[in-house]
Amino acid sequence: MVTGNSARRQVRILLVGDAGVGKTSLILSLVSEEFAEDVPSKAEEITIPADVTPEQVPTNIVDYSAAEQTSDNLTEEIQKSHVVCIVYAVDDEETLNRVSSHWLPLIREACAPDQKKPVVLVGNKVDLIDYSTLHSILEIAESFPEIDSCIECSAKTLSNISEMFYYAQKAVLHPTSPLYIMEQQDLTDNCRKALTRIFKVCDIDGDGLLNDYELNHFQRRCFDSPLKPKVLDEVKAVLAENVVGGIEKDSITLKGFLFLHCLFIQRGRNETTWTVLRKFGYNESLEMSSEYLYPVIKVPSGCTTELSHRGQQFLTQLFERHDKDKDGALNTAELRNVFSCCPQVPWHHLRQTVPTNEKGNLNLQGWLCRWSLMALTELPRTLEYLAYLGFNVHENESQATAIQVTREKKLDLAKKQSSRNVYQCHVIGPRDSGKTTFCRSFIGVGTKKSKSPAADTDSDAIHCCINTVQVYAQEKYLILKDIGVSRVSDPLQPSEVNCDVACLVYDTTQIKSFEYIARIFIKYFAESKIPVLVVGTKSDLDPVHQDYLLQPVDFCTKYKILPPQFYTSKDKKKDIFIKLATMAAFPPLRRMIDMLYLRPISTEWFSSCARHLKQFGLIPGENASWWKAGLGLAAATVVGFFVVRVLNTSDR
Repeated sequence: MVTGNSARRQVRILLVGDAGVGKTSLILSLVSEEFAEDVPSKAEEITIPADVTPEQVPTNIVDYSAAEQTSDNLTEEIQKSHVVCIVYAVDDEETLNRVSSHWLPLIREACAPDQKKPVVLVGNKVDLIDYSTLHSILEIAESFPEIDSCIECSAKTLSNISEMFYYAQKAVLHPTSPLYIMEQQDLTDNCRKALTRIFKVCDIDGDGLLNDYELNHFQRRCFDSPLKPKVLDEVKAVLAENVVGGIEKDSITLKGFLFLHCLFIQRGRNETTWTVLRKFGYNESLEMSSEYLYPVIKVPSGCTTELSHRGQQFLTQLFERHDKDKDGALNTAELRNVFSCCPQVPWHHLRQTVPTNEKGNLNLQGWLCRWSLMALTELPRTLEYLAYLGFNVHENESQATAIQVTREKKLDLAKKQSSRNVYQCHVIGPRDSGKTTFCRSFIGVGTKKSKSPAADTDSDAIHCCINTVQVYAQEKYLILKDIGVSRVSDPLQPSEVNCDVACLVYDTTQIKSFEYIARIFIKYFAESKIPVLVVGTKSDLDPVHQDYLLQPVDFCTKYKILPPQFYTSKDKKKDIFIKLATMAAFPPLRRMIDMLYLRPISTEWFSSCARHLKQFGLIPGENASWWKAGLGLAAATVVGFFVVRVLNTSDR
């Protein structure tokens, strides 16, 4: 396996130890590749270029001399270093004893508790003895987990000199302590958790096993080359021999996958496990790095974000993979399993937000709706969860390709239609006007309270309902957001006003209900370019005369907006929602109505307007009186236009 480069750009190695153990000789032997008979008390700091180091990282080697430096100098050097090599003389037991009694405690004291330096123990002068001191070192390592590795060498014979500095580099670039607990001979909890997530996102078919295809996909991502069949067979043989349940159906289990990484670390091949972890977004603390979780996506003012085709495709495949019972929906256990490699399930209150099946389980339509809502309103969180779920593992550079940035809204207005697929509708009305029931009916549920847990990470989403509607045979996502304003005197925030279409709801059975939305319209929407639809609820009951200057129909006529639409909770049709989505998709529709009142129209423009208005059910048959009034006004305008022309001609 070929290892990848570390994220660190430089390594600083400090050598410490008692006088006479050979610290300076080790540095000089590395640089000159021969033993120096004349050795100064301290070597100058040496920089080794990246191209001559195994890890391709520039390395600084720093010597310490008690004769030339103070204890304060030593503390400062320890803090600046990335790894400390404690050198002892293998032929001098006192220097070995002082490793644990003096040097290791001193290094600990110089570092903050959460910033322990990795330590390499170096036994020099092995050319003078015919035995090993490593058994004594292993006993010390049990009490000091910061000890990353131990090595014996000789500055005089150049034995293991290069290896010693390579071990020091590796202790920084591929440290053991975040991965492995020496005393327990096992992976750390964080390492196990990270590798488990990696296993799950690489398990493409979701069967809990890594087959040959999945293993090669994993190998190519991490090491840029597939596993040779012979090597793959050898790996499986090792697992079959050493781990009960490591191999099933000629595939590697999670248990086998974790054992392999234990084996790599035990054999000093930390770089293999670190390469895997870094390829899947983990940093030195075994946390997913912010660069991996949040790729930069620029969203200019007036633009929005929604799922790209590639993003929808990935999420559809993810849904199908985890729908184990193939009933077209994710039950609670299946949904939890989808997000088992994430910090938590990102959504609750799903029945109040998106379409579900009759059991309240999330179907594919509801699944894509919920992701579309999050992509529009919580882009960073969407990118984060796509990373956890492994979007950028499967032939994608980053989650950025799962997101599409729409064009600016002003361009939509100029082109008289929107290219977007997700629209926000703010539903505003007085208390008890029925707006919550109106929103919930969009996803086919009532206002009954959910049994979902109170603690919720998507609290804003419980005020939203999202579903799909057909606009001219194209599927669009429409988000209805219930804006909770209790009194007309309470100001709306810009975020509560800014939307693609506004739905102002009043109760036809309450005399003061329309006044509320009339004032809201005049204050916030009369001068805006946001399309507005007025909806009267409880239309199956006897309406009352509204206590306001103008009745709803007259008000809409005066302000040149579509006439009131009437709704009852018993109505199962989606006509009103289609009208709202169409108004959002074709924002110039309101301008068309203005023009119908204000200026003469061509046959071509009239036909275009008629097509749009037909979508709203405003042609004869549904609201014939309003349509005829519009035609009458248009006809009068046309006649007036010709009269003026005739008069002008007569004056000449």
